[in-house]
Amino acid sequence: MPNLSYAQGEGGKPLIDLNMGQFIHAQVSTYADRVALCSATQLKSLTYQELGDNIENTSRALLALGISKSDRVGIWSSNRIEWVVLQYAVAKIGAILVHINPAYKEDELEYTLKHSGCRALFLAPQFRRFDCLECALKVKSRTPQLEWLVSLDTSTEQGIINWDSFLAMSNHITAKDLLTASDGIDPSSPASIQYTSGTTGKPKGATLTQFNMLNNANQVGDRLGLEVSDVICLPVPLFHCAGSVVGVMSALAHGASVVMMGEGFDPVECINVIERYKCTAVIGVPMMYIGILNAPNFHEQKMRSLKKGTMGASSCPPELFKATIEKMHLAGLCSSYGMTETSPMSTQSNSHDPIELRCETVGFVHPHIEIKIADPISGETVERGHSGEFCVRGYSVMQGYWQDPVATAQAIDSEGWMHSGDLALMREDGYVCIVGRMKDMVIRAGENIYPKEVEDFLHQIPDIADAQVFGVPDPIYGEQLAAWVKLKPGSDVDEIRLREQCKGKIASFKIPHYWRFVNEYPSTSSGKVQKFKMRQMMIQELNLKES
Repeated sequence: MPNLSYAQGEGGKPLIDLNMGQFIHAQVSTYADRVALCSATQLKSLTYQELGDNIENTSRALLALGISKSDRVGIWSSNRIEWVVLQYAVAKIGAILVHINPAYKEDELEYTLKHSGCRALFLAPQFRRFDCLECALKVKSRTPQLEWLVSLDTSTEQGIINWDSFLAMSNHITAKDLLTASDGIDPSSPASIQYTSGTTGKPKGATLTQFNMLNNANQVGDRLGLEVSDVICLPVPLFHCAGSVVGVMSALAHGASVVMMGEGFDPVECINVIERYKCTAVIGVPMMYIGILNAPNFHEQKMRSLKKGTMGASSCPPELFKATIEKMHLAGLCSSYGMTETSPMSTQSNSHDPIELRCETVGFVHPHIEIKIADPISGETVERGHSGEFCVRGYSVMQGYWQDPVATAQAIDSEGWMHSGDLALMREDGYVCIVGRMKDMVIRAGENIYPKEVEDFLHQIPDIADAQVFGVPDPIYGEQLAAWVKLKPGSDVDEIRLREQCKGKIASFKIPHYWRFVNEYPSTSSGKVQKFKMRQMMIQELNLKES
């Protein structure tokens, strides 16, 4: 009999059958005086008890605002303590938090708010000098269902409630009112909509339940070996599962502490934060570890408090993984694989696995879920050692894509298997290697980008007749976007001017890094554009190497 590429996770803790309100209450009761959250940017911290109290007050203020079960509440901000408080407060009353990338500009914000049907948007006043308040007011004027804008600071602008005024509304709601609203919230109810770019050019909202996220966080922390004494440095953004689930929720499930960083990743500041707070763990993506290892203030005598961490979100060269373990003292660094749609982790190495095993694989199946490697054409499970599509089934699989049954049915088959679109192989020992991607998605520094979304925007620029966008390898970011552009007759626009026309209109990570002006594209006899040939030509022309 062939040894098929199928594995079912065994062992691990029993699954948590609590809603997020009950979960936080239990953790506050157990770890009341321990520090739960720190913000290195805000210079603030909360103990577990203070976190619990903040969640209670915020839940009551949400009810006073008019938010109720199943309502959608947007959060458009970089990492800060209020972000975490809102996540649990919104879930406590059975509402749904919509995670919005703080780098989004006006069109992207408007689409996300309208598609999700947000009734309220909580936002930071600015992000990297971009005026978020002004942008939100413009979008609100065109979005009828968006009733409230709440600034996470003390900003006072007409049409916007500031954070202090919002919290003061909690006085209108009694503890009994909150108990009535939060009583009986089903753990399987949706808690989070996280937008990930779609093949149609518009993002899709992966809808995760309270049960999805709490249990995945618990299992991730267990395999990482998190303990009460751990202090986690979290440079990854909270709007990603890596930040809100793998980072914060895993820590809270184990009584640990989290130190958050602010608007964006700064390797110099990250080193300083690890030193200042004596962090024992770090959650990051390969680009961040590269940045730290090459930072001007890096020294192997620094960060000696570190013991463990995770590296995921994009492919990692074995040399980088080894260097991170050796030079950053991360003896317990875990390799992992996941996607937003699976809450996110499906495989993870043990922190004590041999270094070579952690460098060359993304670990083995998590407890309480199933994985298989399937032939992309027939759907049959392949033999171990053969590549195919990575599929997941179990508690971690999302509820579906928000208001998109067609896309949901394409991703989750009739037997409950979530199809990742990633090519993988399972070794004889059950460890998994990711070998490529079936889809054309580009992963730049952990950000998922679909070329069609960028192409659709470029087609709006008057000088451009046509554009084709794809990814090419990059030693730091994993991939960079490249654009082949056909200009309209008589146009003399150059790369610099095109970049300027992109700035402020689409997120900065979606602006192509490489530009090439052409008259024709490589294509088939039927006229179908062959992006793989463009990619090969760019790799050769720029002397790039596959990561």
